[in-house]
This record gives sequence, structure tokens and C-alpha cells, in this order.
Amino acid sequence: MKPCIALVTGGYSGESVISYRTAETISQHLDAQRFQIYLIDVRKDGWWHILSDGRKIQIDKNDFSLHIDGVHICFDAVFVAMHGTPGEDGRLLGYFDMLGIPYTCCPAATSTVTFNKWYATSIAGAAGIPVAKSILFEAGCDRTLAAETIRGQLRFPVFVKPNNGGSSIGMSKLMEATDPVEASLDKAFQEDEQVLVEEMVSGREFTVGVYKNEQGVQVLPITEVVADANQPFFDFVAKYQGQSTEITPAEISMHMADKLRAMAKKIYTVFGCAGVVRIDFIYQEALDTPFMLEVNTIPGQSSASIIPQQVQSAGRSLREFYTQLLETALSVPSSNRKSL
Repeated sequence: MKPCIALVTGGYSGESVISYRTAETISQHLDAQRFQIYLIDVRKDGWWHILSDGRKIQIDKNDFSLHIDGVHICFDAVFVAMHGTPGEDGRLLGYFDMLGIPYTCCPAATSTVTFNKWYATSIAGAAGIPVAKSILFEAGCDRTLAAETIRGQLRFPVFVKPNNGGSSIGMSKLMEATDPVEASLDKAFQEDEQVLVEEMVSGREFTVGVYKNEQGVQVLPITEVVADANQPFFDFVAKYQGQSTEITPAEISMHMADKLRAMAKKIYTVFGCAGVVRIDFIYQEALDTPFMLEVNTIPGQSSASIIPQQVQSAGRSLREFYTQLLETALSVPSSNRKSL
């Protein structure tokens, strides 16, 4: 009998639009001959599976199952295709842990920590991983005082961004201390209760896909990201509307590639990652050092996303790659799974 897989998408944040794109790509490439697949849309107004006849079947949250025409469908594993909360921040994953249902991405604790940029950079820095200098602000802070602190303690240019979240939504780049710091804080606080302001590290931008198989931690071909001249940084528009150039594999020296691969493997291990993650770096050539920007525990899988490019550059099909992610999740011994 084929394993029953829930492909979970949607979410409660503005990133749900990217989640649906990711789920569409994954759905197109999952092996339906090996897996019985049910698309589950997780929204604030309900968790649903829509049948081909248009009926919406609500998930039974007591055990994350479906009841369809008298048949009780329980899931053997979950393929998580959800950016933002409650998937990428670990909340939904903790629920699956309690039910003993394995999933394809990082553990709940890892997801929670990496989703919070301040926590992630603090842990990385303590582990000897180079990161940019930064300051964290809370929603109730005095904007004028916060701006003075930024101008007094950080070297411009700086990035102002929501502390939790992805896809560069709510992010600004300020070139000079005279730029509108307060307005950039307001923009970021519209997306999150915490805002991170960090110094810009100058250099070339790379992003590295990392996953684990039976041979250990593996690195996909490295991608260099070059934002178009009219884009100040690799923001939401550059990522998802094609206003950037992504070079895979990156045209770099073996020395630089080796340093990026080694750092990516170290980060994957330090944070206890699982499944496929994408780690963003700035390589500062003057110091011959890659600086970690962030860890994306559920990287985008849309047609515009980087992981599919890297998988294909490695000479693998997405069907084979997604099958491996599912089989790795399914191979977790039931004795190692948590349950209610």
C-alpha cells in the first residue's frame, strides 16, 4: 500500500502566496505512483482538502486526518510547503511531533530559532560563524530614540527588516545616516513585532542548498545572486518577479567554493537541520570569509526559486529529489517519534 502523504501549504502570513507556488511545483513533481498525495490548505478560517468534485473536507485536528465518504485517512508523513507562520516558524511542526507524524523539514526547535533572525545570528556568532553586527528593536520602542541608536552604533549602509519572516517582505536598505530610518522601522514593524537592523557586509552574494542523505550532509551546486541595477538588494521583487540574475553553478574559484561548502555544512550541523535548507551568504573577499545572512528552513520551490535550479544543475530530477526527502522522513523509526 502506498504511503499517504499530506502536502501542507498556505499559512497565516503574507508569505502564503509563495507557499502556494511552492506547493504547485512540489505537487507537479511528486511521484504519484509511489505516494498517495493529499493537498492540505492551512488557513486561519480552516484546514482543508478539496476533492476533485469541489467538496471541501476539513482536517480533523485531533489526529490530523481526513474523513472522506466513510474512509478515515491518516497520514504517514507530511511534506511541508509552507513559508511563514505557522509552518516555517515551527508551530505546526510541534503539533506534528506530538502526533508522531514525521515531516520533510527541520525539527520544530530548529525552525523556531532560525525563523527568528536575532536568535539565529546570535547562535551562529557564538559558534564562530561570521555574521553582521546588528541591533534588535521591539514594537513599542521610541522610533526617534531607536533611530539615534542605529546612527550612533552601526555603520551605514544598514538593512532594516522584520526579525521573523522571509521573502524580504518589509525590508529596507539605508545607505546613509541621513536616510529615513524612522520610516523604515515603521515599514518593518507592519510585518512583525520585532525589527532587526544590521550592518551591510559588502561582497558577493551566494546561496547554498544543503540536505542530508544516508551519506551525510550534502551541498547542492552554489548559486550567485546578482540583483539588477535598479534593485537595491535581493528583495521580494528581485526574488519572485525575475529582477535578478542567478548563476548556477556560481562562477567562482575552487577555494571560494570549498569555503562556502564547508561553512554551509557547519551551519546545517550547528542548527540541527533536516531536509533541504537554503543558506544565504555574503562573501567578503577582503577577509576571504563567507558571512551568514540567514537560514531558510523551508526554501521556495516555485519555478522562480533557487533550490529547483540547484537540483537540476546537480543532474538530478525534482521527482527523484522530492522522493528522497519523503523517504528520509518516512525512515525515522517510530520509536524516535513523539506522541500524545
